[in-house]
Amino acid sequence: MRVWRDLSDVPADLGRTVATIGNFDGMHLGHQHVVRRAREVAAEVGVDHVVAVTFDPHPIAVLRPEHAPPTLTTIEERLRLLGRAGVDDVLVIPFSREIAAWTPEEFIDRILVETLHVRAVVVGANFRFGNRAAGDCNLLRAAGAEHDFVLEEVSLDGGPQVWSSTYVRTCLAAGDVTGAAEALGRVFTVTGTVVEGDKRGRELGFPTANVPVRPGAAAPADGVYAGRLTVLAGPDAGTTYPAAISVGTNPTFAGERERRVESYVLDRTDLDLYGREVEVAFVERLRGMVRFDSIDDLLSAMADDVDRARTVLAD
Repeated sequence: MRVWRDLSDVPADLGRTVATIGNFDGMHLGHQHVVRRAREVAAEVGVDHVVAVTFDPHPIAVLRPEHAPPTLTTIEERLRLLGRAGVDDVLVIPFSREIAAWTPEEFIDRILVETLHVRAVVVGANFRFGNRAAGDCNLLRAAGAEHDFVLEEVSLDGGPQVWSSTYVRTCLAAGDVTGAAEALGRVFTVTGTVVEGDKRGRELGFPTANVPVRPGAAAPADGVYAGRLTVLAGPDAGTTYPAAISVGTNPTFAGERERRVESYVLDRTDLDLYGREVEVAFVERLRGMVRFDSIDDLLSAMADDVDRARTVLAD
């Protein structure tokens, strides 16, 4: 899969394409349905090239940064998921206020017609674009009649639930990682580099791999979860371990403010993961975050968390 990070990167001799457009944050089941339909439409119109058009950063982060939603995926994760969903190439539009000022007609002419030579466009039914989101599917359909492309609107229904990135964020904010996984079609994960902490977990007999929550990123609500940790780099890259995972700031101990994802690999005290890239997958919430009055109470709860995590992950 090729990735173009500017309009000028797209080959001038690119043939007709089918384009699907969106932020694709999280690549949930609704997004996957749109990409799947784009491939079907491509077959119907006799085109074998599907291009996803996405934006980085998120448009709201540029236009109204104080209202920007926490992101479910980095741009690199989004690209990987788009490729897995079945697109051939991705055009990443470096979103700016200049591009935000384009009229819907400019967006259509510059991106869809002149750059991607679209034969069909496939988008979610609520798709809006152009300056002040003035463009909609009705305008796209009319432009298609003029520029020889067809429009396909795809509903993001998931039974009674309309899948959306907002819905996934709502689930995560409530600690409902099971609901988030249902909407995503996979477990929710956090990826990052393991940093050195205060080593309290090691002193207590439960050493943890600590990954800071990336600024502006979504993460499950503070609490304890059953999940898995996968090492992404090094000689044991790809190795996955069962884990009990804590998200939060360790309220039992004073002075800690940085929100972290702390993973205790079940029954392992010999792993050295400092500086390693890891992926933490959240399977099920065990409990909310609690401030304990004593270390003994904390240790008892941690032992219970580990037992419950083991039971959940054995199923």
